[in-house]
Amino acid sequence: MAPTQSALSRRAPKPGFATPTVVDAAALPEATARPPYPFSAIVGQEAMRRALLVAAVDPTVGGVLVFGDRGTGKSTAVRALAALLPPMRAVAGCAYSCDPVAAAALCPACAARRGQGLTVTTVPVPVVDLPLGATEDRVVGALDLGRALGAGEKAFEPGLLARANRGFLYIDEVNLLEDHLVDLLLDVAASGINTVEREGLSLRHPARFVLVGSGNPEEGELRPQLLDRFGLAVTVTTPTDLASRVTIVRRRDAYERDPAGFAAEWAAEEARLGQAILAARASLPGVTVPDAVLEAAARLCLALGTDGLRGELTLMRTARAVASLDGAATVTIDHLREVAPSCLSHRLRRNPLDEAGSEARIARASAEVLG
Repeated sequence: MAPTQSALSRRAPKPGFATPTVVDAAALPEATARPPYPFSAIVGQEAMRRALLVAAVDPTVGGVLVFGDRGTGKSTAVRALAALLPPMRAVAGCAYSCDPVAAAALCPACAARRGQGLTVTTVPVPVVDLPLGATEDRVVGALDLGRALGAGEKAFEPGLLARANRGFLYIDEVNLLEDHLVDLLLDVAASGINTVEREGLSLRHPARFVLVGSGNPEEGELRPQLLDRFGLAVTVTTPTDLASRVTIVRRRDAYERDPAGFAAEWAAEEARLGQAILAARASLPGVTVPDAVLEAAARLCLALGTDGLRGELTLMRTARAVASLDGAATVTIDHLREVAPSCLSHRLRRNPLDEAGSEARIARASAEVLG
């Protein structure tokens, strides 16, 4: 069910954390910036943490959707992930942070200068927030009115999709996103190219990003077309055990009182986790997927009645990324069993004759098919 405009206008923006790795934070005074909450300090929510790490290791998995109760650390985890990622090499001065060694993915300006040599620098991996109220011009980019009026030049002012290239595009309350922006994101996510045709401008630029969305299912369902674009989907719930709740409150209070000090306490664990991501990325190309595992993935999707072949592809890629995080050289049935809920729970058709939830149906089919 799509939310009405009145529902969107009533929705107050969710408070976020100003962090140097989030692009919009660059415009903030330095005195207001503070380190993000450490990813490794998040208590519980293992499914969400694992899914985000998988996306960091292998962006081709297709993004992560996190649904659940308010106040369960969804946006905190997404923003914390950026601090774990090492800086990336990019063409200096490029508005799209083009990869200097990927000739096929260069923007037109970088491609034209490639023969003369490109200046290379390192930049943080971008994590760009797409606000619910963003206009289409702000998302895709538009004519630079300042240069048009001042110098009479037709110049392009890059939008959020340009800034998110080679990074993460984060949409909080993604189920409340307006339909025309959903259609736009579907086109760009499928092609990796943003095409702008407006005000006499005609331009194409790379826009490859990991799409991360979060939301509360009580506030509206996600359109099936966009839901299918997310590789992984996980559900987070409010902790029900006393020890976890106390630990969460204690850590959050310590962070609010002294963000820099709290970040320093967790710096060693953050560094260890960052090295684990780098090691997993390096080993990923060498991880093999036996035919028996591929056949098991196909049988599981057949048993669950998933549409298309995205289920099998996501199962294979996610299991391979999990194996690389675990230091394994070969994907096993156990890896497949672990990732099946996050890969398939959002791809199941509703069965009016089966009142079991999607995760229960996956568990039942996994027991029958995988053993």
